Amino acid sequence: QVQLVESGGGLVQPGGSLRLSCAASGSMLSINAMGWYRQAPGKERELVADITSGGSTNYADSVKGRFTISRDNAKNTVYLQMNSLKPEDTAVYYCNADIRLDTIYEYDYWGQGTQVTVSS
Repeated sequence: QVQLVESGGGLVQPGGSLRLSCAASGSMLSINAMGWYRQAPGKERELVADITSGGSTNYADSVKGRFTISRDNAKNTVYLQMNSLKPEDTAVYYCNADIRLDTIYEYDYWGQGTQVTVSS
């Protein structure tokens, strides 16, 4: 069974940095796009950044220049380096991956979420 396990969330002061990690495990043929989403209280889940298997990236306007997404295909892991954090970045961050299980089945998987709180 495929699982996505996130780590790296926590409490940080404004202007600080955090690095999130998300590792995919289980039986799979390949991983296509991977990404990070976030959901703040009372708001809808939104895309933060995503990255293709070839390394092309896409960012929400609100995080451009502050966040960097990367991946290690050998480790089936995606990272989100978050710098210059602001209180409005506070949310639960979810990892997402488009995973091909075999030649027929391809599914969208989500991690359990990790809390990021930016506060003084």
